[in-house]
Amino acid sequence: MIPLAPVTQTQLAMLQVDDRAIHVSLQIAHDGIEYLGRLMFSESGWNDSGMPDRSAIPGRTVDDVLRRARDLRPDELTQRFRRANTQKRRYHGLRHLTQDVLAKVRYMNQVAVSMRSGLLDPDAAQQELDLTEVQMVELVRQMKHLAGVEG
Repeated sequence: MIPLAPVTQTQLAMLQVDDRAIHVSLQIAHDGIEYLGRLMFSESGWNDSGMPDRSAIPGRTVDDVLRRARDLRPDELTQRFRRANTQKRRYHGLRHLTQDVLAKVRYMNQVAVSMRSGLLDPDAAQQELDLTEVQMVELVRQMKHLAGVEG
C-alpha cells in the first residue's frame, strides 16, 4: 500500500471483464525515496476509491510511473484486476472493527500527547483516556464474534 496521500490520480482505462465495466485509475505518491503508482479498479456506482492492485509501479518521476502504467496492455490490466479481485478482503466486519480500534489508539495517543504538553487538564485527560480504554476493550471483545465471518 502506498504510505502517503496520492500526489496525483489519473484515469487510465476502461476494461470489460465478465460483462462488467471496470474503471482503471492510477494513484501516484512519493514515499520519500521514489514515486509509486497503484492501480485502482472500480465499477460504476462504487462508493469508495476502488480495489487496489497488490503491486506497485515504481518510478523516478510522476511521468515515469504514468508512462509505465500506460504501457500495460489491456490483458495485463485484466490480469491485475483478477488478482486484486481474488485477494480482496472478505472479512469486512472484522476489518471495520479493527479500523475502529486503530482510531481509538490514535485518539488515545493524541489525548496523552496533549496532556503531556500542557494543552489539556490532566484530570480531564485521564478521564478521557479511561473512557477510551473501556471502549477499546469492548471493541476487542467483539472481535471474536466477527473473526472468520465473511461479509
